[in-house]
Amino acid sequence: MSDHPDLTPEAVTAILRGVLDPELGMSIVDLGMLKDVRVSADGDVTVKIALTTAGCPLRGQIQSDVVNKVHGLAGVREVDVEYGELTQEERSTLMQRARLEAQRRAPETRVAPTTRVLAISSGKGGVGKSSITANLAVALAAQGRRIGVLDADIWGFSIPRLLGVAGRLRAQKNAEGKGLIEPIDIPVGTGSDSEGVVRVVSMGLLLDDEDTALMWRGLILAKALEQFLTDVDWGQLDYLLIDMPPGTGDIQMALSRLLPQAEMLVVTPPAKNAQKVAARVADMARRSYMKVLGIVENMSAFVAPDGSVHEIFGAGGGRRLSKLTGAELVAQIPIEPQVAVTGDEGRPVVLAAPDSAAAIELTRLAAQISSTLLPPPEMAGCTARIFDLIAQAESGEPTSVE
Repeated sequence: MSDHPDLTPEAVTAILRGVLDPELGMSIVDLGMLKDVRVSADGDVTVKIALTTAGCPLRGQIQSDVVNKVHGLAGVREVDVEYGELTQEERSTLMQRARLEAQRRAPETRVAPTTRVLAISSGKGGVGKSSITANLAVALAAQGRRIGVLDADIWGFSIPRLLGVAGRLRAQKNAEGKGLIEPIDIPVGTGSDSEGVVRVVSMGLLLDDEDTALMWRGLILAKALEQFLTDVDWGQLDYLLIDMPPGTGDIQMALSRLLPQAEMLVVTPPAKNAQKVAARVADMARRSYMKVLGIVENMSAFVAPDGSVHEIFGAGGGRRLSKLTGAELVAQIPIEPQVAVTGDEGRPVVLAAPDSAAAIELTRLAAQISSTLLPPPEMAGCTARIFDLIAQAESGEPTSVE
């Protein structure tokens, strides 16, 4: 048992409920794939996973997700993943359970289990959280990724203005006759230079004008988030970026329940007095078994044309929060007047001024997210082969795995 009182096998099992089988969309815990959890006094965690087949092509993806989730717990030093293989009886039970769940209930959300979900959060408002969300969205789309942006800051929505989105959300009936909200698609780039599309949903696209006040209580806000996840035809996305309301509250708790695979970026200014406020957001995420993917320090410094550096809002806040929470400081975005100017014009700075210091750092962060921090899964497929294995076993034919 670990010397850290909160690091227990039960806590590890709970956070691993957020690791989903990419093809079945169910937790590896619920599917019976988690076979053992051991925690040493030094904080080393050993997890044993039983794969559907020994040669499962998604083995590396499952290992990456398991390691990343467990490292989200305080007190973890190292994570080791051991592998076994489900027995024929366990395979049959797994598929029967998956079939039963598919028949018994509709998907909780219309966000595919293969979609990487990244909640952009902050301890308080006015730190540039929405601007970072908008710029990361278009930077990821410019890489050819399929991106969705959900503006969950329902009281203080600003994503439509930052992305230059015009129009109103409309509902269309799908093949089953259910009315679904269609996101508004905005191209990244112009004309033949367009490289990607960002799909946007915001309360601001349902109201008559941006100045309309929403006088809703917390539970209604959480219900609105649920509807945006269950009644929006998101389609196939690589990433869903969620611009969260500042602080902790009902929407944060609803997100961890509806999208257990979600991970969080915490945005903080460099000022010292902002750190404990932001730390509460990280603490709530971990109490909800949501991994804090990293810390982003925004407005870190202003670099004048003569090259001099001016720390207008203080210094070191990101590193202090990183040390306080144990999450990595993944970016320091400098103060750039063009961020505000181009944002007000609906042109994110990564597109409007790609050579600016802020745009360069935001583009680098987007590349880091897609390459190492939270890469999309490689869907080679292994669960589908279980059907063949079960059928062969039931018919008495010999089974083999290449």
